[in-house]
Amino acid sequence: MFINILSSLMLTLLLTTVGFTTEPPKSAPQATITAPASAPAMQVAVPAQSQGAAVASPAPASGVPTKIKPNRTITISMFSTIIGITLCVVIWAARQTKSASDFYTAGGGITGLQNGWAIAGDYMSAASFLGMSGLISLYGIDGFMYAVGPMFSFIAILLVIAEPCRNAGKFTLGDILSFRTAPKPVRAVAAVSTVTVSLFYLIAQMVGAGKLMQVLLDIPYRVSVVGVGVLMVGYVVFGGMKATTWVQIIKAGLLMSGTVVLAFLVISKAGFNPVGFFTDIVGNQLIQDHVRMNVLKDALPKPGFDYGQRFMEPGLFLKNPLDQISLGIAWALGAAGLPHILMRFFTVPSAKEARKSIVIALFINSSFFFLINIIGFGAALYLSPQLISSVDKGGNMATLLLAQLLGGGAGSLGGDMFLAFICAVAFATILAVVSGLVLAASAAIAHDVYVNIVMDGKADQHTQVKVARITSLFVGLAAILMGLAAEKENVVALVALAFAVAASGNFPAVMLSLFWKRFNTAGVISALLVGTLSALALVVISPVMTYPQKIADDAKKIVSTLEKKQAEGAVLAEKDLKQLDKSRKDYEKNNGGTSMVGLKAAIFPLKNPGIVSVPMGLIAAILGTLLFRDKRAEEMFDEIEVRQITGLGISKASDH
Repeated sequence: MFINILSSLMLTLLLTTVGFTTEPPKSAPQATITAPASAPAMQVAVPAQSQGAAVASPAPASGVPTKIKPNRTITISMFSTIIGITLCVVIWAARQTKSASDFYTAGGGITGLQNGWAIAGDYMSAASFLGMSGLISLYGIDGFMYAVGPMFSFIAILLVIAEPCRNAGKFTLGDILSFRTAPKPVRAVAAVSTVTVSLFYLIAQMVGAGKLMQVLLDIPYRVSVVGVGVLMVGYVVFGGMKATTWVQIIKAGLLMSGTVVLAFLVISKAGFNPVGFFTDIVGNQLIQDHVRMNVLKDALPKPGFDYGQRFMEPGLFLKNPLDQISLGIAWALGAAGLPHILMRFFTVPSAKEARKSIVIALFINSSFFFLINIIGFGAALYLSPQLISSVDKGGNMATLLLAQLLGGGAGSLGGDMFLAFICAVAFATILAVVSGLVLAASAAIAHDVYVNIVMDGKADQHTQVKVARITSLFVGLAAILMGLAAEKENVVALVALAFAVAASGNFPAVMLSLFWKRFNTAGVISALLVGTLSALALVVISPVMTYPQKIADDAKKIVSTLEKKQAEGAVLAEKDLKQLDKSRKDYEKNNGGTSMVGLKAAIFPLKNPGIVSVPMGLIAAILGTLLFRDKRAEEMFDEIEVRQITGLGISKASDH
């Protein structure tokens, strides 16, 4: 009955979305033009171009587009196919999900190969696919830093965390941390940390989902977030870990296929010449204009300054060198503290399979993030940063625009088909990642808080599964509400913050629980509270937040410079006139505004808090342990050491 209701809801949602439309802003008319004769099949909407652009630059146009124009029939068909396939998986999984073990860990019966693809599916999020390529297309090498960082995070998991966690835990982060500590307070704090990290990650996925549906089907952002949120939560409520795992495997296969094809098309368009490819990027006039006016905020060019070369140097997005280090720390250690990644170790039957799954995931993820760099730089060259930011200020639509261009252009069958496929893959990506995150958050609340704290571990299997499903609904609702509030944020920045929170609190707690004999309850709670709260506190006062007053101040500088030039008798070029008009509007709109916590400017100078919050979490863990010694925790260390090495006492996989 529940499955029938879910099926009807999803079909209704899909059909009703077709009816929503929004008019493009009249101030920015769309302009679709045909590329030069050298590429007769290419059609793309592009902004006006200055003199002297590189050969690979887009052709000039009379206007700037504000959205992608996909073929509605093809796109809905692709989406329907994805929904249909995943619905079948949910129905199949729901029939086999009877116990708490089935719901949380698929009974521990997932193989290492399957789990490796599922972990890759969990890790290759909408932030990776949409946000990272967008950052690269807008900020060059700084976006590249975001893309290569995740490659190294799995080394910490592979070498340190995977096998001990599989042998020492059961369902959640709280299971690992509470084994030799006071279980109730530790589980409570671990649940709060898990939900916090999961929600940060969830927000990024919800923003990506909302943008995707808004752009493709002309559905208002708010309706998109609510609709997609309802759809995706349904998968977890009915299918549990079994459905989540197979949705992630399907999604990972589709995503890798689309990424490989798109990167290959970029390389082939560049004549398989990487040197020429990056030379064209440096010489592209539109990229130079973007770096000068939109990034460095230079109203007039500096004599002798190479803005194209600046695009290939660090510091456009992460302006402080410490930000680079801070981001690296968060990436390297954060994945080892992500609850939905740790949870996947409990789905395999042995530690050997856990290690195998990480090796497979590492290979898949490394290949994916390498290709994302090619796609991001290709988008900057063949589309222009101006076009990308005109469609979405955060750059989240860069991959989709590039797919349409390289598939044949706007209006062509090839362009519409490839765009629809990539969009469907992005939708499946969001679907899979959100499923894992909702499951991790609901497990923390239902298993750690309700079953082990409220019910003292005495809840029956039916009640545990029922509570987990109800909790999933509330977690999904929270994600929807927060996604609505984060509409203007770049999704990859939000994921980086989730990594920072996980690295600051969860990682020190897990590491020291497994490998330090004296570590105790006070140490766990200190690590989780100080690490998590310090990361969050630094985030809300950092430059990653939106500060309207800073936008107004930057706009005022440009207005003053260009008005002074006019007063001196100079005639402004068309692009400078547009910049002047835009800056005046930005100033009027944002002057006097504050951030969500009431600040006019950032107090903490770094965009990522890892360099401060990670040491704070680690120091707090050590001090808490040394100040409040616990003999019981020390005495039980030998038992957990034997368990994590041998797997003794671990429940066996059920037959699925």
